[in-house]
Amino acid sequence: MKTYFRLLSFAQPISRFAFPYVLFTVLGVVFNTLNLALLAPLLSTLFNNSKEGTTLIPKPESAFDVPELLNYYAQQANIIYGPHGALQIVCGIIVVSVLLSNVFKYFSQRVMENLRIHTLLNLRKTVFNNVMNLHVGYFSNQRKGDIISKIASDVQVVQFSVTGTLQVVFKEPLQLIAYIFMLFATSVKLTLFAILVIPISAFLISKIVKRLKEQATQAQQMFGLMISYLDEALSGIKIIKAFNATNDIKDKFHQENVRYSDLGKKMAKRQQLGAPVSEFLGVTMVAIIVLYGGSLILDNQSDLTVSKFVAYIGIFSQVMRPAKAITDSFSTIHAGIAAGERVLELIDERPAIKDSPDAVEINTFNDAIRLNDLSFSYPGRPVLQSINLTIPKGKTVALVGPSGGGKSTLMDLIPRFIEAHEGNVTIDGVDIRNLKLESLWSKIGVVNQESVLFNDTIFNNIAFGVPNATIEEVEAAARIANAHDFIMQTEEGYDSNIGDRGVKLSGGQKQRICIARAVLKNPPIMLLDEATSALDTESEKLVQDALNNLMKNRTSLVIAHRLSTIQNADIIVVLEDGRIVEQGNHPELIANERLYRRLVDMQQFSEA
Repeated sequence: MKTYFRLLSFAQPISRFAFPYVLFTVLGVVFNTLNLALLAPLLSTLFNNSKEGTTLIPKPESAFDVPELLNYYAQQANIIYGPHGALQIVCGIIVVSVLLSNVFKYFSQRVMENLRIHTLLNLRKTVFNNVMNLHVGYFSNQRKGDIISKIASDVQVVQFSVTGTLQVVFKEPLQLIAYIFMLFATSVKLTLFAILVIPISAFLISKIVKRLKEQATQAQQMFGLMISYLDEALSGIKIIKAFNATNDIKDKFHQENVRYSDLGKKMAKRQQLGAPVSEFLGVTMVAIIVLYGGSLILDNQSDLTVSKFVAYIGIFSQVMRPAKAITDSFSTIHAGIAAGERVLELIDERPAIKDSPDAVEINTFNDAIRLNDLSFSYPGRPVLQSINLTIPKGKTVALVGPSGGGKSTLMDLIPRFIEAHEGNVTIDGVDIRNLKLESLWSKIGVVNQESVLFNDTIFNNIAFGVPNATIEEVEAAARIANAHDFIMQTEEGYDSNIGDRGVKLSGGQKQRICIARAVLKNPPIMLLDEATSALDTESEKLVQDALNNLMKNRTSLVIAHRLSTIQNADIIVVLEDGRIVEQGNHPELIANERLYRRLVDMQQFSEA
């Protein structure tokens, strides 16, 4: 129940929906019950020539004796207007009652639909906002498909569960109570006998739905895994085909699909068993009531008339409808609670890296970035050990060294994408843990090895994060990045859509769009992570020229794959096994004839 009430909190302000829903539902239930109660006066009118019709009915003293009241007024109509007139009046009242019942039912459903959509809006907004607030390191340990499944599929399941449960909790029990009231008003003795049979039905149905929640949880997890496989397959389609691994991927997806389908069959078996069992039990109960009640009438042991008894059977046959609706809703509720727990798990996830209570804004950058005794480890594996490094303002510092030496990890520590385990990073002497994250990020531009672009126009990709950018500013940034010429050769220029992840552009073109984006942001600090490593020679030259333009008058930290591109760096830092083993400019490091010299010689040899 705790999970349900938390999910229901996303429907706030629920009072806006609750009051009209209660009103329309109550009126709908009243008229829906009245439709069946009117069977008795209808039959009485039709049987007005029988012995039953010759006895005058006194007006009941209690307003709760609804069947007798209806019969009394039907008889009065018969006396005043004759049998045909009374029949017309009763039929007209039934039509009006059915009309009002459906009108109020429609309005209550509209209110519930608005509540459902409102809940979905708030829930999806909350879960997406929380995911976007999580630290970058969180996503390294999670399947992207599972996160997508929670935001898309699980949230969708939850919304129907919340609204479905509200209907079950309020409307169906209210309808059930209304029916039972009419049954008692018609015959107390017969109703007491009928109530003895209902617990048997409830017990059998509860056994059927007992394991649905556990199975629903498994189903949501399996669906998330399938989405992960799908995402990986679509992202790596070229590699899959190049390595003739299409059948392997198909088999992997198919196996998970079969597991998910088998579980779906098991759940469906239990869900679908509830309806026929409920219907069978309902018909069996009606048959027992007919047998018992009919015996009472035949033996003259009850004050039941034939018309009352037929109306009683009509009402009793409908008692199982709300009971069946409650039963059927259990599967939806269990699936919704299971999905809700997964969604709430994502909402409850808190970023490991966040602003400290006394965090301040960083407005200027005047001196240097310093890494002081910095150490970082992944579980069971140290990556950086006692790093001390100063990056002066306006200087270009290059990180080089063998793969796995900790270059990218060191760079990720500066914008606090990950947090140092020991030591600290300071900007102008202020520990970055005392700076507001958004303020820190506003002073940093990033260009990665992998070009991260969005399925949008070139203009919007360059202006990303700068919503008020003008076309003139975007064009100026593109010129600095050597991107303007190829942009103008596209079909619609800056309004051209570049496709998913920039698939319509070459590697060099994508990288220059990313550089233009960084130029437009105009940050004082640039982080460049092997921005030219995946390019051909011609594209590399264009991108390198763009990078040189970007780094002018900026403080830059560069991870270099091709050492020829960083020979003019002010400081070159050589990392090996998480430690700084050399530091200096290019001529100094060449003269040292240590690791840097060996790396340069090896690269020159391979290029020769």
